[in-house]
Amino acid sequence: MRTHTRPIDLSKTSLFVRVVQTGSFTAAAKALELPKSSVSRGVVALEEELGVRLLHRTTRRLQLTAAGRSYYERASRALEELADAGAVVADLDKAPRGVVRVTAPVDLGTWVLAPVIANFIRTYPLIRIDLSLTSRTVDMVEEGFDLAVRAGKLRDSSLVARRLGPTDFGLFASPAYVRRKGLPRSVEELAKHDCILFRASSGTTTWTFHGPDGIEHVEVSGPISVDDFVFVRQAALAGAGIAHLPSFHCRIEIEKGRLVPILPDRVTRLGALHLVYPSSRHLPHRVALFRDHIVAGFKEIFERGVE
Repeated sequence: MRTHTRPIDLSKTSLFVRVVQTGSFTAAAKALELPKSSVSRGVVALEEELGVRLLHRTTRRLQLTAAGRSYYERASRALEELADAGAVVADLDKAPRGVVRVTAPVDLGTWVLAPVIANFIRTYPLIRIDLSLTSRTVDMVEEGFDLAVRAGKLRDSSLVARRLGPTDFGLFASPAYVRRKGLPRSVEELAKHDCILFRASSGTTTWTFHGPDGIEHVEVSGPISVDDFVFVRQAALAGAGIAHLPSFHCRIEIEKGRLVPILPDRVTRLGALHLVYPSSRHLPHRVALFRDHIVAGFKEIFERGVE
């Protein structure tokens, strides 16, 4: 086989790919609105340029040679990449517009995404954000979502993930609660305090901490159980008890003196917060813009905290 050194005419490659995709010279010619003879001559010319036979031609059907199959697999991917590149460039030359569908947990949407989205749509007024706040892990491809904010360990390896920041949890209470009930001096003493519970309908739950003494567990109880972290923080601010919350959610309230850290050398490590999206060779420009905006927005929030 002769070594090819000259640039290949992409128009001939495109003809060959279309012939393989449609299954015949006749169907390819119809799809391309060209004479069948032009398509046939183009594929023959490509074979001559490459110095290999790409197709076995019979009266009934076409069959790829081994070289033809290898060339088709690579050439079809390359042509798709070129088409995607053209779409990206076309997008860049226009004002970004269209819908971006996003899903996130309720508390993160309420606390964090609202100001991030408000800032984004001021910059890109022709892009519309369709946000679904749910505790359910959606099937992004099946349900048509472009982006999702997810906490903890990622289970779907088919998704592309961008790390947004840590989700370490700590303990917090209001100064009024501390004056009334005192400060616990150990993890064990938490069992004697009023704790604001997250999704613990039985009235008790187990908290796990990493600290100077390794991993510690304690069963805690309290008069309030709720399924929303926004409520947990507001209840802590109102003096209802000790709250177990993401640390970055409480930084500003600590600086203002409205919350007090409890056992600050104990943390619960639940993994990181990620922005995920389906693996794709071409991410629409509007989605890429919003993805980058979220990443930058969360970086700032993790640095300064949440109001």
